[in-house]
Amino acid sequence: MAATVPSLIQRRIVVAAGICVMAFALIGVRLIDLAMFKGRVTGASVVAVDDAPPVRADIVDRNGELLARGLPVFDLYATPHTFWDKEEAARVLASATGANLARLEKAFASKHSYVLIARQISPDVRDRVMHLGLPGLEFHPAVKRFYPQGIAAVQVIGATEAVSGGRGVDGLERGLNARLASGSSAQLSLDMRVQYVLESQVDAARKKYGALAAGGIVMNVNTGEVLAMASLPDTPEDAQKGIDPRRNRMAQDDYELGSVFKIFSFALALEDHTTRMDELLPVGSGFKIDKYTIRDAERMPALMKARDILAQSSNAGTAQIALRSGPDRQRAFLASLGLLEAPHSELAEWSRPILPRHWGQVETATIGFGHGISVSPLAFVTAASIVVNGGRRITPTFLKQDGDRRGEQVIKPATSAGMRELLRYVVTDGTGKSADVLGYNVGGKTGSAEKNEHGRYVAHKLLTSFCAAFPIDNPRYLVFVMLDEPHGANAEGVMALAGHTAAPLAGDVIAHIAPMLEMPAAAVVPHAPTKSNS
Repeated sequence: MAATVPSLIQRRIVVAAGICVMAFALIGVRLIDLAMFKGRVTGASVVAVDDAPPVRADIVDRNGELLARGLPVFDLYATPHTFWDKEEAARVLASATGANLARLEKAFASKHSYVLIARQISPDVRDRVMHLGLPGLEFHPAVKRFYPQGIAAVQVIGATEAVSGGRGVDGLERGLNARLASGSSAQLSLDMRVQYVLESQVDAARKKYGALAAGGIVMNVNTGEVLAMASLPDTPEDAQKGIDPRRNRMAQDDYELGSVFKIFSFALALEDHTTRMDELLPVGSGFKIDKYTIRDAERMPALMKARDILAQSSNAGTAQIALRSGPDRQRAFLASLGLLEAPHSELAEWSRPILPRHWGQVETATIGFGHGISVSPLAFVTAASIVVNGGRRITPTFLKQDGDRRGEQVIKPATSAGMRELLRYVVTDGTGKSADVLGYNVGGKTGSAEKNEHGRYVAHKLLTSFCAAFPIDNPRYLVFVMLDEPHGANAEGVMALAGHTAAPLAGDVIAHIAPMLEMPAAAVVPHAPTKSNS
């Protein structure tokens, strides 16, 4: 019997059936892919259920106050060709997510097959979108980093990558990245109560004196813990003025700090017994070295006792004291305090000091009173803490510590005790009177440094600072504050010097934070101050 030849209609039916089978197979594969790898089908909507990225661990302050937390969020995508009414879909999605309506309308009207609606939407917004009943939506799990304290300590805490909430990009988020990414939380040494006080007081002083910038650090001298660190200005609005609000000036910038550096010159003199504190030195007419004459900003007596040279902050007198130790010994002493290298801590940001290429007699004299060497405030604070804490090494840290963390002996305990007496004398009888706080026995040192611009010092552009330790007989905390170019009606002429700008700022900070740190004021008889020259 002859074979039957399929008719044209039969062949078309077979081809159509094959196409249908292939189409259903493709649809089945797509549904399996969505169900197993991307999501589940709910009505007409596709909701992605990819595995969420690992959630970054929390950061808290020393008292358990939450500073940073990674929370689950979603990135929302859509396939516009599945919408019955693209204009209506754009309108309701913009309303539910806060996305820009014009952008969505333009994207939906184009030939794009896949459109990003919004990134990092919260679970509440996700539920709101789900109830719209739109087809073709996909939710991709992500993580967003939230900072409940806003911009407080922003340069210290840092931030993570904006898109994924993943790796840290600066501050402790970057410095502690491996720890936080592995799920181990970090309890910082920061005390947000102290941080708020430091920031508010420094900001008030910056505005009062019209300073370009300002900053401060509070450190525990026995553990190296940083309780607070502020760099101002720090608001997003400042970025529009060409100022980087995220720059940590206290850790990543170097400064010629001026007369606060005299702390180290006098510590070296006590350590090596090169100068008696009751010894008289010629000061009034300045001090000539090589082709230079070192003079003081204000008139000084012809002869001054060494302790008064520190109390009244004489450059001419301090230069003579520094030269008694000589270049090699001065350099070795500053190195032993960690001032000739970057102070490494958990922070991602740090700065190497700027040192003289040739360290001779002239350099020794100028470094003695804080010019010719630039260090970061964090390095200075760490070294000053060693001077007052009994002379034992500490390492700056931003993680909470338990117990006394002082290490090897760097300077003799007797040197440290002598420096505590001198620093108290600066506050009671010298340039630091405005830093005194009744009941807390503050000791400290003023610093008024002329800024160096293009190799020349500019007399009317000052960097003023104050370093305070309290209670000075047995120090627990050190407060350092700094103002960059205080000027204006409240800081003209000698009124711009540290004794009138930075010293009262340090006193205000101490008066506010001491009770928070459970340090009751001692019953004392107010000291009757003597006249100060600066």
